[in-house]
Amino acid sequence: MQPSRAYSGYVLFALFALYTFNYFDRFILSMLLQPIKQELGASDTMMGFLTGPAFAVIYATAGLPIARLADRASRRAILAVCFAVWSAFTAVSGFARSTLELALARIGVGIGEAGGAAPAHSLISDYFPPHARARALAVFQLGVYAGTFLGIYAGGVLAESIGWRRTFLVAGLPGLVLALVFWFSVREPRRGTFDATPSVEAPPLAETLRALWRLPSFRWLVLGGGLASFAGTGFGAWVPTLFMRVHGLSPADVSVYAWYNVPPAMIGTLLTGLVADRLARRDARWLMIVAALGVTLSLPFLIGICVWPDARTAMLFSIPSGIFGAGWAPAVYTAAQNLALPHMRALAASLLVLSLTLLGQGAGPLVVGALNDLLEPRYGVEAVRYSLVIVLSTSLVGAVMLALAARDYRRDVASLRDERHAVAAS
Repeated sequence: MQPSRAYSGYVLFALFALYTFNYFDRFILSMLLQPIKQELGASDTMMGFLTGPAFAVIYATAGLPIARLADRASRRAILAVCFAVWSAFTAVSGFARSTLELALARIGVGIGEAGGAAPAHSLISDYFPPHARARALAVFQLGVYAGTFLGIYAGGVLAESIGWRRTFLVAGLPGLVLALVFWFSVREPRRGTFDATPSVEAPPLAETLRALWRLPSFRWLVLGGGLASFAGTGFGAWVPTLFMRVHGLSPADVSVYAWYNVPPAMIGTLLTGLVADRLARRDARWLMIVAALGVTLSLPFLIGICVWPDARTAMLFSIPSGIFGAGWAPAVYTAAQNLALPHMRALAASLLVLSLTLLGQGAGPLVVGALNDLLEPRYGVEAVRYSLVIVLSTSLVGAVMLALAARDYRRDVASLRDERHAVAAS
């Protein structure tokens, strides 16, 4: 039986809440970079490592086996356990006495959060039919911006009032309670609920990887999404530091940025999901075209945030950048789900998340930090401006790759549909 609309809505809200804490616990470190750097005496490169590779490499490495497990076992159980793990390690981060101990705690966060996206994408595909998936994934993606809002606003206020150590505790402990609520209130649906293909056992890993990678549109969307994430995540990790160093704002002052940035991004995500679903009914390629346009149109405004001399005016640029640029990820996630058979969907999502994480969270913050150290002797505190502009410019290459994915996407979806009918007939 297909799940009711009311219960499907509840599950989507629960997944949204889970993803909100996923990004809250991930992003809060960006607001705490400056006080941690001052207390522990670390370089910008080291802080970029803590924000990026210390989390992202283990996140990406653990993501594939967890996704493989999610294609075979209960996705609800995997999500609840991973939620509890990353919440516990976020709280533990507050006890770190050195950058090494903080790095180890961030590795623990990465292990837990590796199970936060791919199983959720697969679960959503069994609670919502294909014509509503972009909207459902857009609502799920709102957790990124709700978590970012909490990371910036609550992180800034808490850091100034109770210090960075207690801020980690406040960020991590509630997740342990919510993980229990998720465990007891969310049901595991039948795999392939809205697909003509009967539920079958997931094939061997190598066979699944070959089946996905042979699709040209899947390859382009993985690479294009990764480069867009490289630019966006590198920017997001260091923009609070930009306002603190260049404009002399306190963490509490920077927390105001959340009000300029997050509501427009949430609106843009929902609008993009609605537009992508509607246009894709006419031509499936619109999913990729919408994603490419979003990345391209947001770039001038993101650069404006970096170079504008006045902080308050610079923050205003985040309104159009959020509206235009926030929706590319749900469109790409939806395309990945549509290009995979039901027993391959968690792995398909994991491959996409792998690219977005390694190039985004793994490389973006680290490259910005390294560029800061390289440019600081010449530009001083202004170095972070130029580092961010350099990294943001790479998003244009990602937009071109997403446009190339549109060229092959409709044919690949049709090919997969024929394969599903063949499996059902046999």
